Amino acid sequence: MKVRAARTHPRVEQPAGRTAAPHPQPGFTLIELLISILIATLLIATVPPLFTGSISGAESRAAARQLAAALRQARSQAIARQQEAVLVLDLDQRRYRSSAARRDVQLARDFSVTLTTANARVLEHSRGSIRFFPDGSSSGGRIKLSNDKRSYVVDVDWLTGKIDLHD
Repeated sequence: MKVRAARTHPRVEQPAGRTAAPHPQPGFTLIELLISILIATLLIATVPPLFTGSISGAESRAAARQLAAALRQARSQAIARQQEAVLVLDLDQRRYRSSAARRDVQLARDFSVTLTTANARVLEHSRGSIRFFPDGSSSGGRIKLSNDKRSYVVDVDWLTGKIDLHD
């Protein structure tokens, strides 16, 4: 009597004429990779133009907010120092200067700037000012910044000196 040793891996017999199919290996097929690259290329080509409009819109909004902040700073300075403060706007050069900041701020070239204020505040045909008084009131006015995409209006109330920014 012969004793056979037990095998740890039993052998599976295949029916005649059939071979065992190899186990599929994990990964991607060439077609799946090509489709993924095609989709990524389409996204890269179409997404940046969508952002350029929002960036210029964000720049417009930032410029309007910066102008409103300069007006608020001039008003605060007038109240704190108990003396008049002024913001001068040059429409042709598209820049402004606040007595509180004492530096020119240049607006982008694509902006159109209009100023509506009292005749006494028009310095020249293209320059005007908004003045703030020690009690917080102002000469009042409206500054409109606009470009191809957006338009913003900064209103300064003459009685209270309150500054409002509107789209």
